[in-house]
Amino acid sequence: MPTALYNRDILRLASSIPHLGRLDSAQGSAEKRSPVCGSRIAVDVVLDERGRVAALGQEVKACALGQASAALMGANVLGRTGAELASARDSLRAFLAGERDDPGPWPGLALLAHARPFSARHASILLAFEAAAEAAASAEAGRAAA
Repeated sequence: MPTALYNRDILRLASSIPHLGRLDSAQGSAEKRSPVCGSRIAVDVVLDERGRVAALGQEVKACALGQASAALMGANVLGRTGAELASARDSLRAFLAGERDDPGPWPGLALLAHARPFSARHASILLAFEAAAEAAASAEAGRAAA
């Protein structure tokens, strides 16, 4: 596993973010910003009849680590529930903080392990998962109110 913070795997992910662009008919949206570095990610979701993410749109203006995290989230989000997104966010947060040894079951997050000692980068890495979980929760709340 490469040891550099901005290694080839991170840079490859950063240049291959899926689901770029906002959704016109989003059921839930959220925007998150890191005050430390200014990174910003906006996420839109559409849920299917079972409450799983059927469509995702994301606008990513972040450092390479934030972009890599957005790529990992976007590559594996379709078919996931809001609860799964919240769990992935919480596992990733605990992993980065050193409170757990693994990043949880979300595919690919172990590639972010080299960022653990760099706490100033954690906020940017978490943005995509925070925004996706919040957007899904917003969509679920809207469906419940309807």
